[in-house]
Amino acid sequence: MAACTRAMLQQATTEYIDALAAGKTTFGSLSSGTVAYRENDAVLDITKGVLSQGIKIDFNRSIYDTTLCASYTEIVATTKHAYVIGTRLEFSEDKITKIESVVCDDGDWLFNAAGSLNYNKRETWDTIPEGKRNTRAEIKAAGDAYIDAWGNSSVKPPFSSQCARLEGGSYLTGNCKLNFQPPFEVTNRRYTIDEELGAVDIFHNFPFLDKAIARDPGTQTNNLLRVEAGQIKYIHENTVCTKKSCAK
Repeated sequence: MAACTRAMLQQATTEYIDALAAGKTTFGSLSSGTVAYRENDAVLDITKGVLSQGIKIDFNRSIYDTTLCASYTEIVATTKHAYVIGTRLEFSEDKITKIESVVCDDGDWLFNAAGSLNYNKRETWDTIPEGKRNTRAEIKAAGDAYIDAWGNSSVKPPFSSQCARLEGGSYLTGNCKLNFQPPFEVTNRRYTIDEELGAVDIFHNFPFLDKAIARDPGTQTNNLLRVEAGQIKYIHENTVCTKKSCAK
């Protein structure tokens, strides 16, 4: 039995998106108790974060995890202050108890909100017919294989021949393989998995990308993947930098 309903997650996530647009730090689905709030892997007062600013949202896409009772939303804003934001909401008893966001803007890794908006709109993330869906375990395994392969060339992720990767505002098609040296492990993974959309988002820490941050814990980032018929079709990555372009 699901930990919570899809309808509840959809309603609460919509309330969060509306609050982000309006610059409101309180809304109906927030827990009346303590809400853990983090931006870019740092604890922050919710009244001082991006939720308080009021953002003109040009695009959003959400996935819903009824097993873990969580949602993930990708948000793109191209006017005023441009942002690409990835937010994971966790719930308890149908109320939001934790909000963690990767908030990218000018100077972050390959940041280009206009590019992100353009390519997001081109992609198709329709509901997958029930008989053609991958299992939760299969979707998670595809996401883990993609990340594990970065530091281990023996891991072979199940890429579609049509795989496309949106990294910041840069779009690469036909070859989604990445491998770095020396071998390393990506830690602190937090998952949101949606079987209906064949989607998994993984919040994690990326070693060595940002020269100003120690290899452990590494740079705050997240990857959103679409899996169709067991193969990875889309990958979205948003990564925060402490210095412009992570001092590369």
